Amino acid sequence: MATLVTHANLSPSDHSAQLRKAVVAATIGTAIEWYDFFLYGTAAGLVFGKLYFPNEDPLTGTLAAFGTYFIGFVGRPIGAAIFGHFGDRIGRKATLIATLLCMGIATFLVAFVPTYASIGIWGAVILTVLRMFQGIGVGGEWGGSVLLAMEWSRTYGHRGFVASWPQFGVPCGLFLSNLVVLAVSQWSGDQFMTWGWRIPFALSIVLVGVGLWIRLGILETPVFQEVLNKNKVEKAPIVEVFRKHPKEILLSALLRMSEQAPFYIFTAFIFAYAVNTLHLSRDLILSAVLVASCVSFITIPLSGHISDRIGRRKMYLIGAATVGVFGFIYFGLVDTAIPSLVFIAIVLSLIPHNMQYGPQAALIAEAFTPRLRYSGASLGYQLASIIAGGPAPLIATALFAAYHSGYAIAIYIAACAVVSLAAASLMPDYTGRDISREYDE
Repeated sequence: MATLVTHANLSPSDHSAQLRKAVVAATIGTAIEWYDFFLYGTAAGLVFGKLYFPNEDPLTGTLAAFGTYFIGFVGRPIGAAIFGHFGDRIGRKATLIATLLCMGIATFLVAFVPTYASIGIWGAVILTVLRMFQGIGVGGEWGGSVLLAMEWSRTYGHRGFVASWPQFGVPCGLFLSNLVVLAVSQWSGDQFMTWGWRIPFALSIVLVGVGLWIRLGILETPVFQEVLNKNKVEKAPIVEVFRKHPKEILLSALLRMSEQAPFYIFTAFIFAYAVNTLHLSRDLILSAVLVASCVSFITIPLSGHISDRIGRRKMYLIGAATVGVFGFIYFGLVDTAIPSLVFIAIVLSLIPHNMQYGPQAALIAEAFTPRLRYSGASLGYQLASIIAGGPAPLIATALFAAYHSGYAIAIYIAACAVVSLAAASLMPDYTGRDISREYDE
């Protein structure tokens, strides 16, 4: 078992140093994991339909590519259950090392999957299996990275801000994945479809090495140490969390509808829609998503900070309402096919998402008692993947095929916002609560 420490063993300055190290380790590790996960989404929109489903028409090929993409979201709650169990049994640190390896190795192997021209449909089958392992890895990552940062924070008034930094890893991963694809696209030119797209996947093994080095140098959280000291470790945390916190798990999944579904429309579906349907430049869309990611570097921690002032739930409700309206503005701009307006729409698209994503980590994680927190937070967060994030590009593609209008997709986003507004209204808000104590003692 990993070396464990308590608050009592550390001076205030030592504790602050450990908090900084935990936040950095959580954020960088999460950025690496999401680089891997988003890279597949970008490739699904730009490459996989043509290389692994060449006998289909472009729209059907895109649907098939996003079908393999969806499998990763199916894997996420599976990963949440597996790694949530071990995170509540053996600790946050050891579990996070395992999630990084699972994701990194699967992503690296994608670089070597033969296309349809080489081995027929088996190429798509191999992609699907590797995508499942990606999903399992990222399914266990989020809960652990958030807890690694949040459970080192002793100050109630800054916990939302601290917990938002692992969320910051998401736009970092999005930025890195799109930057590398853009760079390789320029470098490989016409050969991008042949071999250039494989390079970003192969490079992921370097990032995994960096992430492992960072995570091996951190200490376990004081909150988990308290669980050990009080002999509160559950034998079957997944079973127990469903018995103790069914409401919180369900609400956590539902409140993510307005955050996760639009996110994957704005960052994955947009590539297929803008490039294949509106015939806009691939590099334009990649550049716009890069800039949107940079905006997120500010708006995610800012939203987490604001939630410390006004409460998690209130900040989340504001964000959910905003995204419900913004979907219509977004597609109104994108459907003009005017490059400058499309660029503006994409750059602004993640702001209403980030208004929810900043406070979301603390809102969900604080709702679960410490000995079940990794399992509960991970399950609630990742179950949204099969009802929101995973189906979103598929639903968006199908809606456009049926109605030939982006406004149909905007209505879908608004419907997701209504669900989230209801769920967030019912979610308990523990902004000022002591999260180191068991809730049911």
